[in-house]
Amino acid sequence: MVTKVMAAANSQPVAKCVGPIILLGAPGAGKGTQAKQIAEVYGIPQISTGDILRANVANGSELGKQAKAIMDRGDLVPDQLVCDMVAQRLLQPDAARGFILDGFPRTVTQARWLDEFLGGKLFENQGCAKLPPIVIEIAVGYNQLLRRLTGRRTCPTCGRIYNVNFQPPRVPDACDIDGAKLGTRKDDSEDVISERLKAYERQTLPLTEYYGSQGRLRALDGDRDPAIVAKEVIAAIEHGHTV
Repeated sequence: MVTKVMAAANSQPVAKCVGPIILLGAPGAGKGTQAKQIAEVYGIPQISTGDILRANVANGSELGKQAKAIMDRGDLVPDQLVCDMVAQRLLQPDAARGFILDGFPRTVTQARWLDEFLGGKLFENQGCAKLPPIVIEIAVGYNQLLRRLTGRRTCPTCGRIYNVNFQPPRVPDACDIDGAKLGTRKDDSEDVISERLKAYERQTLPLTEYYGSQGRLRALDGDRDPAIVAKEVIAAIEHGHTV
């Protein structure tokens, strides 16, 4: 079954009930890579709170105006406002068979809100997406995360991402596509990354305990080749809510 599903990534998406999928993992763990693979295989949307927030602000929605006013003051957008944006997005028709949450929930408070929302009357017409979430944690060691993040380089023109340690360009510091000089993001310095990883661990440990205590957490070793991890991610989804 897994082989057939993986093969579908190169053809048509698998039209089946998938339900909510939550991906947990530190910055650099490969959540984005795996989320894109899942989205391609099953034809369900990858939903990122960052994308939702930017879209609401750009579109000038009522929630976006509230968020912009808060961010302009230099404050963090509160949980309830983030949850309201997520709720609107999950009710869209493309999420009816399921969806992938990347970067949400970040806290136990958000996880409890999500459980209540998915089980509530407002969400009852979403069919497949009303299933309990499948929670997959992609675990990567601290030193490996540092190598991944500090080695990241980006083309300023086409946006292609490289890694000097794992996927270097053919010519050092130059994009393979257009030859532009590659750059690094400000938040990819080792000091900044170290703080981000520590903050993630403090924030997410209670979340993994929350889902683990319910028997809903499947931890995968993300130190391996992404293709191997992808097969295990798909297998976890195929086994559904028994993992």
